[in-house]
Amino acid sequence: MTIDLTALEARLRQLEDERDIGRLIASYGPLVDSADADGVAALWDADGSYDVEGWRMNSSADVHAMVSSPSHRELVAAGCCHFLGPTVVTVTGDSAVAVCESLVLLRSRHDSPDRVDGEAWRSAPRDYGVWRATANHFVLHRRDGKWRIAVRTSRLLNGNPGAHTLLTAGVAGRSISGAQ
Repeated sequence: MTIDLTALEARLRQLEDERDIGRLIASYGPLVDSADADGVAALWDADGSYDVEGWRMNSSADVHAMVSSPSHRELVAAGCCHFLGPTVVTVTGDSAVAVCESLVLLRSRHDSPDRVDGEAWRSAPRDYGVWRATANHFVLHRRDGKWRIAVRTSRLLNGNPGAHTLLTAGVAGRSISGAQ
């Protein structure tokens, strides 16, 4: 039996790329929830964009400013969790498309009267609620051996067809020009 080392190396590279991109996207939540503006901005190309519900950031510096903003700092201080779910990644050379869904959980100011109380919950000072459920489409590029976000587009999963377009295009490995 002969082993095609070239094909094996290509398969390994594909798996490593998918892992690296998944890790990059999964890093967003912990970084943004700890208000690490430098860390979040480093996920983007210098001229990368982030379009979330009509608010467009046009550079990693804009992303940095968002994470450094008083409103974001207030969100972090109150208690939040940005969770980006499993990512579907399609790699083509030094470019990739990825898609995932995300939730932003916020710590409520008041305990819910309907919450289930049990031994494990007695010491919990507050409940968390889902603030946002979002579709996220990413276009990424490998620069100097590292993957970076070139374009991130996010839309609320509130029945908006634009959100559905992001999801179906991303699963198919297609870039999008934008979604409403």
